[in-house]
Amino acid sequence: MKQLIKILWVVICLPAVSSYAQDLHFSQFFNSPLTTNPANTGFIPDADYRMIAHYRNQWSSIMTVPYKTMSISGDAQLFRDRLENGWLGAGAVLLSDVAGSGSLRSTKIYGSIAYHQMLGNSSLLSAGFNLGWANKRIDPTGLKFPDQFDGKFFDATRPTTGIPINNNVSYFDMQVGMNYAYFPQENVYINAGYSIHHVNKPKETFYEDESVNGIIPMRHIAFVNAILKVNDKVIISPNVYFSMQSKATEIAGGMIANYNLSEAGEKQLIAGLYYRHKDAAIPMLGFELNSLRFTFSYDATMSGLKDFNNYRGASEFSLVKKGFYSRTAGRQSMCPQF
Repeated sequence: MKQLIKILWVVICLPAVSSYAQDLHFSQFFNSPLTTNPANTGFIPDADYRMIAHYRNQWSSIMTVPYKTMSISGDAQLFRDRLENGWLGAGAVLLSDVAGSGSLRSTKIYGSIAYHQMLGNSSLLSAGFNLGWANKRIDPTGLKFPDQFDGKFFDATRPTTGIPINNNVSYFDMQVGMNYAYFPQENVYINAGYSIHHVNKPKETFYEDESVNGIIPMRHIAFVNAILKVNDKVIISPNVYFSMQSKATEIAGGMIANYNLSEAGEKQLIAGLYYRHKDAAIPMLGFELNSLRFTFSYDATMSGLKDFNNYRGASEFSLVKKGFYSRTAGRQSMCPQF
């Protein structure tokens, strides 16, 4: 049965090698703000800067070499003391991904800029973009192709027409986005955003066949977040995420609750539950200590694949560090801090 699953996996994934693959993504999309929307750069209501480390391990129960996605990002607010009712955000993100037995490796580096402008006393409009460089490498010796299957087994010594011409491709990439935040009172915050990825339509292919254009389709991402302070002990954060790229769509939604364990809120317990439509239920646990927050989530497969992986989808970790500059005595808070 395991051999059959691997064969089916190869047949399904090979077309993606020749054209394009779905973008990297995290279940904890709210803990990956720069990859979700470049307009999130520098939007940090309760700090001056933040640094994030993210790790995802997917499908280790059915694959010899599971998918592993890692990212490191950081962003900061600039010119808050020079721009009236606004500020500039600057940041960068490094993404790395290793997928499958063909050792398909992706490396992406982006730098992002965003501008945030207050609209009156209760709303904020943000716009941003990022530019980056992406590289993908593949080791064809770890791949098996349909014409190497003799009816029972794969014979790696058999000639094949499926071997890629180029094992290494690179290109420049660009994303743009906008956000709108509304906070009518201290205990209510609502934020909605929309971004377009691959607006320059870069080309990504390992083949020289002209019938395979290799152009990465634009990806559209929209989200709605809310932060609601129930009382001095509990803050809830419901949100919804939507992504569409070519014919692939992703819809996820859920809620996180923060429970205050101390007077000033420096110690918090975090729990949440999300659901990705027709794919997975995603429970989450975490804690926050001073300016450091750690969260762990697990994708429990709910699709037909659960019959093969026993509900074991993906595990994901994130570590978020927030801080203030050394001189922030006169720092003006333009958004609710909770």
